[in-house]
Amino acid sequence: MKTSFTRLAMTAGLGAAVAAGGIVAASAEEPKQGGVLRIVVGSKIPSYDGHRESTFGMIHPIRPFYSLLIRVNPDDPQSSNFICDLCEGDVPTATNDGKTYTFKIRQGAEFHDGTPLTAHDIVATYNKIVFPPEGILSNRVSRFAMVEKISAPDDFTVQFDLKYASPGFMPMVATPFNFVYAKKDLERVDPEGKDPQYGMKWHQNNINGTGAFSFVEHQPGSHVLGKRHEKYHHEGKPYLDGFKAISAPKMSVRIQAIRGGRADIEFRGFPPKSRDDLVKALGDDITVQESAWNCTFGYAGNQTKPLFQDKRVRQAMTLALDRWGASNYLSKIAIVKTVGGLALPGHPLATDEATLKTYYGYWPDIEKSREKARELLKEAGAEGASFKIWNRAVDQPYKVVGTWMLDQWKQVGLNVEQVVVPTGPWYAGLRDPDAFDVAIWPSCQSVVNPIVDAGAWISKERAADNRGYYTDPVLDEWYDQMNREGDPAKQAELYRKFEKRVLHDEAHFGQVLWWHKINPHRSFVKGWKIAPSHYLNQSLDQVWLDVPDEERKQRTMDELGG
Repeated sequence: MKTSFTRLAMTAGLGAAVAAGGIVAASAEEPKQGGVLRIVVGSKIPSYDGHRESTFGMIHPIRPFYSLLIRVNPDDPQSSNFICDLCEGDVPTATNDGKTYTFKIRQGAEFHDGTPLTAHDIVATYNKIVFPPEGILSNRVSRFAMVEKISAPDDFTVQFDLKYASPGFMPMVATPFNFVYAKKDLERVDPEGKDPQYGMKWHQNNINGTGAFSFVEHQPGSHVLGKRHEKYHHEGKPYLDGFKAISAPKMSVRIQAIRGGRADIEFRGFPPKSRDDLVKALGDDITVQESAWNCTFGYAGNQTKPLFQDKRVRQAMTLALDRWGASNYLSKIAIVKTVGGLALPGHPLATDEATLKTYYGYWPDIEKSREKARELLKEAGAEGASFKIWNRAVDQPYKVVGTWMLDQWKQVGLNVEQVVVPTGPWYAGLRDPDAFDVAIWPSCQSVVNPIVDAGAWISKERAADNRGYYTDPVLDEWYDQMNREGDPAKQAELYRKFEKRVLHDEAHFGQVLWWHKINPHRSFVKGWKIAPSHYLNQSLDQVWLDVPDEERKQRTMDELGG
């Protein structure tokens, strides 16, 4: 049986595509026009606003409706090779000693409602992301601390002026959640006259982008449907007539949908056994792509609560977890695999194993580690302490790993329960410190950029996605120094100190395992390449279906009515 596998490994921060027989050659096949791609999505949509959200449950069905200023090259998504999307020409290089970036905006791009796109839309978009007004959540605002001002010198030029030169700026601009919105939509007035921020909130419940597909419908609990945007600004694309994102929270349903031909692909990832079952059942009709995954799985004790204000309790919690054993066991049943620190394993900034094993929670002798955990709990007067884990109702890897963590903590005498809630309430709870004791905290990022991504662990006052609700001015200072440092060796030195404080000295965050991405899909799905993130490469403008013409036409008829 011939089965196509693509395996991608992080090597010195770059992606290398290899297969069982050697290098995977780029496809020279001519893309075919037409048809509807059917994807399955394992989570509900909390809102449509990319600036607010950070879940695959939103980006997989909604990203195809929007464009970005720049994006990771869809033909080389394992790299940090950025290309223009709504800008034109080459991605600009900095001037003014690295503190000014000037983008020329392509002319002729249109929003789906017919509004021409200009530089003023880009400026309004990034002002919402970088300088959100009070009461408007911007999930990545802390990563844009280097930005001083965003302006439009003319209708088709956008200029970013930075406070200081930072190598992390361009990767943040390329973040796939930076949906470009129309300025007029952001300035909409509440028809009822009650909400002065109506326009800033409009995209939570409405869609109007410049992406490859325009919005047709969303039937909650069923699907999101999009059709080809005929005036899309990338000539000749998209190849598809449309896409249908089918809601399927249960993994077994998603697997059976692909196996039974009711869906073509799932962009997030399946565990190893599911991959093997699909390969066994479908043979040449299934293709598997695998990659390192820029996504941690961890937790945080809520430091607004007295129990977790004592760092000895936080240190005991991390000491109780057998990460090395978990890597062997959980990697067989879940989409997690690698023991690591805060940087994606394989990246130049990733911590070596010998150093890791000096941190609390990474000692190879788990019995010694748990003995230390019990000692610290006794010192803190927290023996037998009770708390609840706030977890997400998604099997992979949330419920699987959360259940494992619960058992690990019980082995040092902690009395732990797990509260599992759907995605919407789960995210709402994370934003309310009164709602939880210990939060499952996945730090899933897009473009691989450990220095900027470290912004997840600085003080809550600066980082909207800090789930521990702590203040740590030392981390804040080191983070700012890292983002200003141009010497890679000095940057790495700062990163080591930062990481050790987060994981060991203060134990603000308990990193468990890094995720591993496995994407089986029907072999007739062409043009999509796996990225080191389930957020990247989701515009769908390069995807096409290698099926007979009549089948593509029938798919379009079935889903879009012609």
